[in-house]
Amino acid sequence: MATDLIVKLDQTYLQNLMTIEQQCHVFPMSEKLMASCLSGRYSAYGCLQSNALQGFYILEQVGPDYTLMDICVSPENQGKGLAKAMLTHLLGVVKAANGENVFLEVRQSNQAAIHLYTAFDFVETGVRKNYYPSEFGREDAILMALSF
Repeated sequence: MATDLIVKLDQTYLQNLMTIEQQCHVFPMSEKLMASCLSGRYSAYGCLQSNALQGFYILEQVGPDYTLMDICVSPENQGKGLAKAMLTHLLGVVKAANGENVFLEVRQSNQAAIHLYTAFDFVETGVRKNYYPSEFGREDAILMALSF
């Protein structure tokens, strides 16, 4: 499945973002936090197919550094290359702005995401012990980075 369009998102997409966020995460971001990610120092981009939001990512910029705050693909569209297309887009945004680094954190159990990030040359830089809530206590966050 090829992406039709990756576009910058605004507040009009909040409910669509929340739907995908809640489908993808046992512990999703709150609507208030998601709304804050659609304004201010964050940038949100979404993958549209037939004018419907299929996935999104949220990027924060601080100086020359960027942090991938969230990336989600609707469950029915996972495994079709959308996360790869959005990550490619994200890196294009960072390169166009002369960014120096991209940082992210990922649940230790999310091996599919870790594999994707590794394929894009992200490297593990550390671990935050017991960072994420999980159904059975807490889970470590793997810290990853890509430098240009």
